[in-house]
Amino acid sequence: MLSSKQNLLSYFVRNLLIVVGLVLIWRGIWYVLDGLDIILFNGNHTWSALGGITLGLAILYLPDKDLKEISKL
Repeated sequence: MLSSKQNLLSYFVRNLLIVVGLVLIWRGIWYVLDGLDIILFNGNHTWSALGGITLGLAILYLPDKDLKEISKL
């Protein structure tokens, strides 16, 4: 019984660390892009937002030529 609880705790901790790692990466990218907006576009986020949407859609579309991943949200 103790082993089952340890496995559950280990599973939870491992997945929590993965989520924290992904959030920290996302946060870092967010700040880098904000810095580029300040440097390149005088703080205007419009162009980087539109570019991000376009690039994101391309990344989702190109591997299998559909956008089924969006329906999973």
